[in-house]
Amino acid sequence: MQRQYTGTAERVENSQVGVFLAYVSPAGRALIDRRLYLPETTWCDQPERRAAAGVPDQVGFATKPALARQMIAAAIDAGVPVGWVTADEVYGADPGLRADLENCGIGYVLAVGYDRRVAINDGRTLVRGDTLAERIPTTGWQPRSCGPGAKGARDYLWAWITTATRPGEHRWLLIRRNRATGELAFYLCWSPRPVPLHTLVRVAGSRWSIEELFQTGKGQVGLDHYQVRGWTGWHRFITLAMLALAVLTTLAATARQPDPDIIALTVAEIRRLLNALVLTQSLPPAHTMHWSIWRRTSQARARRSHYQRRQAN
Repeated sequence: MQRQYTGTAERVENSQVGVFLAYVSPAGRALIDRRLYLPETTWCDQPERRAAAGVPDQVGFATKPALARQMIAAAIDAGVPVGWVTADEVYGADPGLRADLENCGIGYVLAVGYDRRVAINDGRTLVRGDTLAERIPTTGWQPRSCGPGAKGARDYLWAWITTATRPGEHRWLLIRRNRATGELAFYLCWSPRPVPLHTLVRVAGSRWSIEELFQTGKGQVGLDHYQVRGWTGWHRFITLAMLALAVLTTLAATARQPDPDIIALTVAEIRRLLNALVLTQSLPPAHTMHWSIWRRTSQARARRSHYQRRQAN
């Protein structure tokens, strides 16, 4: 099942577009659900094309936010513990998604555009996000880290503005500013209870986990290594890849860390060990483990040196 589009490849390419749900916790993160997005005009309105690709008759057009709402509802029904939801602007602009989460009592930090209008002064005034950002004094920006990155802590300046329209409502516009470039990002936030700024910052920072999961999935379990053209084939392949990534993530989360001077076992390292110890036996297991420890010790040493240089600057 493929369609033509002009995108970042700067040419017409064949592709499938998937919407994914990721679960993030302090112990690890994994993809837990997926939906295949079918464009309305090029797929949903073409019965012959749908039949050739094996699309079920009951599957109709749904926007990406609508697919996200389906997956979140399914996760809640399955008993998945959910504290917060975060997503990019495509989903932050959807009022139905925000309403669903509020009805379920689930907090959210959803990205929106700079021109998003929000209510201030107890709902009496509507102001664009970028206009509000210009009014924030220097003292109104607070430095916070939204989590560790590949090159150290991801430090930004943050400001939050109450947008509640009723007493007892916990609703904010969260604004992030890049220290170096001044680039701004905006988030609509809601919580069933009062929360501090650092909680919203942490949730906003966790949104990048989906990008990291895609990178890991493609590199470690071949998430994008397929050439299927059918509905069933796509779902089978993607589900198996997600399962493989979840298994590796679980092994990494439960692995014992014997030495603080060695990088903890990662998804990539566990896959490498499984390949060496299970799929092939060309080298003695002790030899493979020795090189794993050496590699992670070197990584820990390099990370400490990198952090020290960043702190010195």
